Amino acid sequence: MYTFESRIRYSEADNNGRLTMASLLNYFQDVTTFHSESLGFGVKSMKELQQAWVLNAWQIVVEEMPEYCDKVTVGTMPYDFKGFFGSRNFFMKAEDGRYLAKGNSLWTLLDLQNGRPTVPSEDMLNAYALSPKLDMEYAPRKIALPTQMEDEEPIMVKKHHLDTNNHVNNGQYVNMAMDFLPEGFIVKQLRVEYKKQAFLGDVIYPSVSYESNRFVVRLGDAEGSPYAVVEFLEKE
Repeated sequence: MYTFESRIRYSEADNNGRLTMASLLNYFQDVTTFHSESLGFGVKSMKELQQAWVLNAWQIVVEEMPEYCDKVTVGTMPYDFKGFFGSRNFFMKAEDGRYLAKGNSLWTLLDLQNGRPTVPSEDMLNAYALSPKLDMEYAPRKIALPTQMEDEEPIMVKKHHLDTNNHVNNGQYVNMAMDFLPEGFIVKQLRVEYKKQAFLGDVIYPSVSYESNRFVVRLGDAEGSPYAVVEFLEKE
């Protein structure tokens, strides 16, 4: 397990003074990169190895969003490796130890030279000590698309959408999808299924559907093939 302490910043809060979903996702992305850096498998090291962990799916369950200035603990731990897949949990805790949010994720290790999945080395497997899975309700990785969806205005991929791998950052898809949420929608659970990578200059075509307490956004190419599918469940 790897953790770090933080305090919710004004720049991370919404108009009600609570942490935004996008900022929570950033905390989870940051803690996994900090963890990897501490083990010698950070961004530069992985580039030298010509490898990268690519995210396949997110599930984040929110119990309560912290407020501006609250002190929090953010943590992560891998709990399973199977072939070229790796599974990892995340959490954010309040100062009193309560869970504010829990997360689950599935990753694939890619060989950047041929673009194909590759099995982690023994050194890598030994470095990432496994922990027990978090106690949470685990959702399926795949997200069922609604039969009818409404098209929205296309989005051009700009430089600020990219990460160190020069494709659209995982969190940016969530930011794009959140722009379509109805006013007053409070997220209880976020799920994201990543299908393929989008690059600078690509055009992303969003389609949305809102039924009951479920809001789904498909972020696809011109032919409708999705880059990512994002599902939000509304807090009752």
